[in-house]
Amino acid sequence: MDYLTPEQWQAVFLSLRVSLWAVAVSLPLGILCAYALARWRFPGRQLLNGLVHLPLILPPVVTGYLLLIGFGRQGLFGAPLAEWFGISFAFRWTGAALAAGIMAFPLMVRTIRLAIEAVDPKLEQAAATLGARGIPVFATITLPLILPGILAGSIIAFAKAMGEFGATITFVSNIPGQTQTLPTAIYSELQIPGGEAQAARLVAVSLVIALGALLASEWAGRAVARRISGA
Repeated sequence: MDYLTPEQWQAVFLSLRVSLWAVAVSLPLGILCAYALARWRFPGRQLLNGLVHLPLILPPVVTGYLLLIGFGRQGLFGAPLAEWFGISFAFRWTGAALAAGIMAFPLMVRTIRLAIEAVDPKLEQAAATLGARGIPVFATITLPLILPGILAGSIIAFAKAMGEFGATITFVSNIPGQTQTLPTAIYSELQIPGGEAQAARLVAVSLVIALGALLASEWAGRAVARRISGA
């Protein structure tokens, strides 16, 4: 454990915690959005598609600023959430999880949507002719087939959340022990004269985690292909 200082390990573990919560909380909504975009035709579908992918094209600082406006202590949603439910995001690790989840959401939805679109709709239609509809068809036919895609989307979103920087530092700042994640810890070390060595160690930890996530994503992607092809 001497490879990093206790404070730096704290940043690593906080990043893992933030990323896991970001994926766990956003996954149900991600599956719903992916299914709606892949299977349903409704007014506003393109608008929903644009909103889902908006964090990909917006500067992360802009996303962080919008989160501060919306979910800050005096924000449109942040004030009632804090007053009625005691949920606070600004300058807390929960805010870092919110920022990471939003920044990773487009990649998660895109991956799961591709998995859904690869499922032959005739399988779902066949189940419908036998009397099954809606959620039972999704649970018994669609979900098992897209499960590897859900896994791949979750892993990609986890990797993205681990590397999130701009929106996080804008929304919850860079407070050691509270909101300092792995990327912001690297940034802090680079601001200190002679901190390059410590920054390099943190970068190595980040590379190991990211590479592990990418390898897992690759494995899951191959599992999707084998599942759909029936090999």
